[in-house]
Amino acid sequence: MESDARYYRRRACEELSAADRAVTPAARDRRLQLVGLYLDRLREMDEPSPVNERELMRRLEGGNRPVVSWQPAVQESQVA
Repeated sequence: MESDARYYRRRACEELSAADRAVTPAARDRRLQLVGLYLDRLREMDEPSPVNERELMRRLEGGNRPVVSWQPAVQESQVA
């Protein structure tokens, strides 16, 4: 059985990865809330964070980016 600190580190990393793959902004925000929860619990236990602060801030500030970037449809003139 894993320790609490190891569980929180693992879950924070998993949720951060899931936030990167999120399809909707709401799903991304929820995943990032969970990351914050796990990091807070690690902080309360005086354990190191699995994510450096610069990387975390970069991901949190990226909230305005498009979540899914769709490729433009192929034009009929390009299909021949």
